[in-house]
Amino acid sequence: MKLYTINTGHFKLDGGAMFGVVPKSIWNKLNPADENNMCSWALRCLLIEEGNRLILVDTGMGNKQDDKFFSYYYLHGNDSLEKSLNTYGFTKDDITDVVLTHLHFDHCGGAIQKNENGTLVPTFKNATYYSNSKHWQWATNPNPREKASFLKENILPIQESGQLKFINELQAPLLPNLSFIEVNGHTEAMQLPLINYKNNNIAYMADLIPSVGHLPVPYVMGYDMRPLTTLDEKKSLLEKAVTENWLLYFEHDPSIECISLQRTEKGIRMKEEVKISYF
Repeated sequence: MKLYTINTGHFKLDGGAMFGVVPKSIWNKLNPADENNMCSWALRCLLIEEGNRLILVDTGMGNKQDDKFFSYYYLHGNDSLEKSLNTYGFTKDDITDVVLTHLHFDHCGGAIQKNENGTLVPTFKNATYYSNSKHWQWATNPNPREKASFLKENILPIQESGQLKFINELQAPLLPNLSFIEVNGHTEAMQLPLINYKNNNIAYMADLIPSVGHLPVPYVMGYDMRPLTTLDEKKSLLEKAVTENWLLYFEHDPSIECISLQRTEKGIRMKEEVKISYF
């Protein structure tokens, strides 16, 4: 097995929304805001190569939306999904599997693209796409609060293509050393990949712990549907991770992709930064 960091660019979100009830005087030291109170966040995915399989975890937000959409989210930087794949000698057509942790636009937008006729089609024509049946139902029948994050143009074409399967309905795991942790605080049935890689367990955090700055248990995003559930899920995962020496891989931290953990007087915090490419 080999892992590759896939950087698909950065985008901006309101700092207060990202840190919930944490005061700006505190969170602004972690990720300084611009004059509009917006902070820059990574759109960092992960590629797993195992034999003849290339499994992509999440896809970033893509680039098919209109100017009005990007005026809200400020996609920026020189990275893109296709460029990152090309860096390692791969193309979109090489991807065999796409695992979507959940269906918010910044995690699945790159899963669908417009072809030359403007038709919405899967970006990865040779891949099977994997969601979770409970989350799929949640996303395709969204509640009013979360509706703006579930864009039908990112979701419905996956099913219409016939390329969709559900992780929780598989008879066998995708890979022997790949499992999933289901969490329900941020959104219903988000699935976090847990990868055993060179004798290390690497947990892909998605939006449970989006950045190093969110390691303190009370630092919960305002976007979460069930913030008290997130508190319990973070506490449980961090305790297991530090006890068993897991590494945490961050999808949204602006600069740090992966860390080890340690116990401190303030709680469980970062020990060292880890680069996947150095394994």
